[in-house]
Amino acid sequence: MSSISRFSVPLLNELPEDIQSRITQVNGRLGFIPNVLMALARRPDEFRAFFAYRDAIMDRSGGLTKVEREMIVVTTSALVNCTYCVLSHGANLRLLTDGSSLSDQLTINYREAPLSERHRGMLEYAVKLSLRPQEITDEDHETLARLDFDSEEIWDISSVVAFFALSNRMVHAMALEPNDEFFSLGRVRHD
Repeated sequence: MSSISRFSVPLLNELPEDIQSRITQVNGRLGFIPNVLMALARRPDEFRAFFAYRDAIMDRSGGLTKVEREMIVVTTSALVNCTYCVLSHGANLRLLTDGSSLSDQLTINYREAPLSERHRGMLEYAVKLSLRPQEITDEDHETLARLDFDSEEIWDISSVVAFFALSNRMVHAMALEPNDEFFSLGRVRHD
């Protein structure tokens, strides 16, 4: 067991050049290397596939906003007690919302968070798909359509939920330790 995972974690200089490059870019942007990168790098082909799909879902232009995508990740990850994902994506959400408390509110109880009717409906669907996927019906999609989500945005919600169900389960399997930096990243300081 490594210090960040139940599984062995490679050294950065042992990784293929393309993976080293991605990790170095993230380090340059954030000032630290998220543990998930090093933990998943133990299998380079899976690392590439994981992040290619992650990029296709989370960085896609059109459809849901980046804030909406992060709201889904934080909410569904909190419900399955995925501390790493809650902290890392909570930090992303804070950065996208100028340090707002939305990520903390979604983590504690999304039903009590100050949300629009549209966002409440989006998260209700996301939670149902995350926890009780076999119960999704046409009526759920019709409810989202009444909230002005088009079919591409409903696909986006579903893709984010499905991808992060995989991510949450891998994080639990690895017992992945969150980086300390995620606790404070994006928080507004009041001096």
